[in-house]
Amino acid sequence: MIKFGYTILYVENVETAIAFYENAFGFSRKFVTPENDYGELSTGETTLSFASKKLAAQNLKEGFIESNLEAKPFAIEIGFITDDVTETVQKATTFGAVLVKEPTQKPWGQIVAYVRDLDGFLIEICTEVEG
Repeated sequence: MIKFGYTILYVENVETAIAFYENAFGFSRKFVTPENDYGELSTGETTLSFASKKLAAQNLKEGFIESNLEAKPFAIEIGFITDDVTETVQKATTFGAVLVKEPTQKPWGQIVAYVRDLDGFLIEICTEVEG
């Protein structure tokens, strides 16, 4: 059996990233290491995790492309499902998220918006896909 357990975002400051996601989206902290170089949030069935860029560099000796708000977002997004996209976007931007695209209704009925977090990662905020 294989199940999707977690996604890890490489961030400048793990504590800052954890606090942002707690405040902006209401996720609950599972833990943060005493060194503040790794932490996890409970988001439902899948864990959202954070590793410091320093820790990531120890694991990936050849390096990696760092996410930041000055560059275009990576060709990947984190998707958060909510009943109220507009309210969630407003709350996220209050805590520092950068609005990329206002809530828009798709032809199939789903409402979708995009923001970027403090480290530049792209977040889709959307309603459930009905089908």
